[in-house]
Amino acid sequence: MKTSFFFVLLMISFFIKGQHNLIFEVNKDDALISIFNKYHLNNFTCNENVFLTLNKLKNTELILTGFSYSLPIKVYNYNGKSIRSTIGINDWDIAKKIEAYNLSLESDSIKKDNYKTGDLWVPFHLTSDCSVPKPINNNLQKPLNYSIFGKKNDLVTILDNALENQVYYLVSGHGGPDPGAIGKYNNNSLCEDEYSYDITLRLAKDLISHGAMVYIIIRDSTDGIRSGDILECDKNETCWKEKTIPLNQNKRLQQRSDMVNELYLTNKANYKKQYLIVIHIDSQSKSKRADMFFYHHAKSKMGKSLANQLHKTIKGQYKLHQKGRGYTGTVTTRDLHMIRESHPATVYIELGNIMNTQDQKRFIMESNRQAVADWLTLGILKN
Repeated sequence: MKTSFFFVLLMISFFIKGQHNLIFEVNKDDALISIFNKYHLNNFTCNENVFLTLNKLKNTELILTGFSYSLPIKVYNYNGKSIRSTIGINDWDIAKKIEAYNLSLESDSIKKDNYKTGDLWVPFHLTSDCSVPKPINNNLQKPLNYSIFGKKNDLVTILDNALENQVYYLVSGHGGPDPGAIGKYNNNSLCEDEYSYDITLRLAKDLISHGAMVYIIIRDSTDGIRSGDILECDKNETCWKEKTIPLNQNKRLQQRSDMVNELYLTNKANYKKQYLIVIHIDSQSKSKRADMFFYHHAKSKMGKSLANQLHKTIKGQYKLHQKGRGYTGTVTTRDLHMIRESHPATVYIELGNIMNTQDQKRFIMESNRQAVADWLTLGILKN
């Protein structure tokens, strides 16, 4: 009873303090989950409750195309002094979270102006006691076990169902008899297949946590997600169902595309959205730095859309976390076997130059490998 009363007071305060709520017009194929993803409102039950109250709706399925609705985001005219004095709070931590929220939306081009020269957006979940992610149901809240991620990482907690009814086939580059490009770091060999595989596993775990159906096509039953900088090179990788990876490049690529296509056709009747994500690490001259870049099929609208969204997200994250760094990654078409011969909408990703000492930090540092996976997941969620 005490918690409910506190929540009601917060809602009343939220409705009164700000100038107005942000208005969103629903377009064709929009659902509340996609709208909330766009405005970074998902995973908080309180945002849905406020949305329903603001718009006098009984459930979220009642939103209609062409109609405008109030979002649980208050819009304030920034007073030129501080976020705290603008909205009437004293908590510095909350103010910094509100600032980060605005900067994130600005980097995604969702918010057109900087809050210091325009409007300040304040989402309800940052001004209330609702920091706990939205539960799905009692069964999905229980962690699921995936041995492919290794003993220390085998449990996956389902955070939400944002990617429900979507299938992702993940293929890490090379593997088995082919290590791919090999870089050198402090007299250690950096094998492309090991680092692309570790990042692929981290991406897979992230996608599963958001309700996606994920197939890890190239697999190593002995590695799992690994910590540390130097990932030992081996030849243990197999292709789905323990199939030995051929040494011949053409046969190796054909094996992968055939496997993906077989699974695609099996899932076609039940899933409208199926994607293939291929992850490689490029090899260029040692002096050349290379930001993440993306390829897609020239005739694939879904592939192009996802590639552009991933590119946009990575660029935004660098702008947010490494101001002034710049980002030179690109999105282009490419006639590669895995793009040309695979049925699902495909995005082929090159993570950087394994020969360059600066780019190597993107792979050898475990925290960076996780960041790459998390940023790619963020882009997928926004697609």
